[in-house]
Amino acid sequence: MPKVITAKEAEELFRKGERPPAGSILTPSARDIFTDGVKLGPKKAAAPAKKAEPIVPDYEFKWAPGSDPKTPEEIEKFFHSPAIEALKHKICEIGRRIWAKDYVDGNGGNITVRVGDNLVLCTPTLISKGFMAPEEMCLIDLDGKQLAGERKRTSEAMTHLGIMKRQPAAKSCVHAHPPHATAFAVAGVCPPTCMIPEAEVFLGQIGYAKYQTPGSPENAAEVGQIGVNHQAIIMENHGVIVWGKDVEDAYWKMENTDSYCKTVWIASQLGNGLHTFPADKLKSLIAIRQSLGMSDPRAGLRECELCDNSDFRPGVTCAVPAEGAAPAEKADPQLEALVRQIAAQILKKLGGS
Repeated sequence: MPKVITAKEAEELFRKGERPPAGSILTPSARDIFTDGVKLGPKKAAAPAKKAEPIVPDYEFKWAPGSDPKTPEEIEKFFHSPAIEALKHKICEIGRRIWAKDYVDGNGGNITVRVGDNLVLCTPTLISKGFMAPEEMCLIDLDGKQLAGERKRTSEAMTHLGIMKRQPAAKSCVHAHPPHATAFAVAGVCPPTCMIPEAEVFLGQIGYAKYQTPGSPENAAEVGQIGVNHQAIIMENHGVIVWGKDVEDAYWKMENTDSYCKTVWIASQLGNGLHTFPADKLKSLIAIRQSLGMSDPRAGLRECELCDNSDFRPGVTCAVPAEGAAPAEKADPQLEALVRQIAAQILKKLGGS
């Protein structure tokens, strides 16, 4: 029976410089190899793929101006579109992260993402941010009117909208009560500047909004105005609200704010004062911030106007006097005697009652 030569066998024969045995049958592929007696040459190596340029992921939600859905049917279709469903899942993820970091408790905090000229996704009212589901999200307009969603929107969405109306770059807001930054809010203290480079680049100067009732038009106006020039805002006796180009960016600024306040608080207790870097160094950091696409109103200030922490009053500190330091001022003997006299009278009164 004649031998059948396959293409693989034909290749092997050619590598050895041999011809097929007489009387053998070549498959069509094998015959092609031997056509015109041209020996099969080595396979050419594939050209290396062109290396892609490194990228920075962009999570900002973009829409075509004037493309907002109008009819109830269009709004519902938009509300359940794949892109919006993905954002709902992302909001729930951010909710779990702020809850896990102890930035919120109970039903505290809220999250918004702008998705149109007049459309904003937001979290519902009275819900734990650590246990939200995508189907519980709401769709509202910039006046706070709810357009879609089975759960009622958060009342504090109006504060978020107060920022978004005034600052077009604010595409997402996160409000929470991170303990260290909220302590500054309760103490009525605005964090100082020129202390940590990363804070200056990614946060800028932290803003401070005077107290207004949460969810009220007054609070929306107060915070909204501060939010024009500040991406992180401490709300007096309330908490913190931050904004960014997307919800991940906004969440990072919440972490940045609380971490910065925590560091400043600890440093203020070490008894060695708070050291700042020079104003000319802050100029360089502001330039880096601008190169990353973040504006900073301090860019136009003179160096003498930067790093002004004259209003910052750190808490009481305890420190062991350094060797060679001047002795502390002696107490007034008359004042000490008066204190002892008053204490004795109080103890006598208590003993006789």
